[in-house]
Amino acid sequence: MARYTGADCKRCRREKQKLFLKGSKCESAKCPIEIRPYPPGEHGRGRTKDSEYLLQLREKQKCSRIYGVLEKQFVGYYKEANQKTGKTGENLLRILETRLDNVVYRAGFAKSRDHARQLVRHGHIQVNGRKTDIPSARVAVNDIIEVRTGSRTLTPFEVAKAEAGEKTVPAWLEAIPSQLRILVHSLPERQVIDTQVQEQLIVELYSK
Repeated sequence: MARYTGADCKRCRREKQKLFLKGSKCESAKCPIEIRPYPPGEHGRGRTKDSEYLLQLREKQKCSRIYGVLEKQFVGYYKEANQKTGKTGENLLRILETRLDNVVYRAGFAKSRDHARQLVRHGHIQVNGRKTDIPSARVAVNDIIEVRTGSRTLTPFEVAKAEAGEKTVPAWLEAIPSQLRILVHSLPERQVIDTQVQEQLIVELYSK
């Protein structure tokens, strides 16, 4: 499985905003973007001309980095979204939101999407009673996601139970920390997806 292995904090600095890729570190004073709020590299503080293409590209990069998706897979998601009825940008965000790793993160069972991806890959999560170790697996309405019995005493899940209620869970999901279970009540509509991206710019980029 291809994945980004570089420094996450550089990605936030490149986009000039917090993408919350490092969990609790993003909320602390140690967050690099608080110390150096400009893009990395020798010319990071230089002024760049924000052309229409650059704005579209940066929005696409920001979205793919938030969800931890590389370019080839992101393009595949866009093509799928474009073939569905409705607005392509909203369809794209819905596809990204219903990835299993994102659902585990949204429910508060992991500190970041990277952490959630690791938990899924290591086989700690099951969907409808079956172990699922594919982070990009898509959940559907009425799915039941839960931590496997043999993994429930692991530290990440003990922490998740102890910190239950500290994180807002989206309305389309129901998290039951005491049972380490997540219920999918519906697919997310755009108004309940709090990802700070302008999806129309991504559609314009790929429509050229």
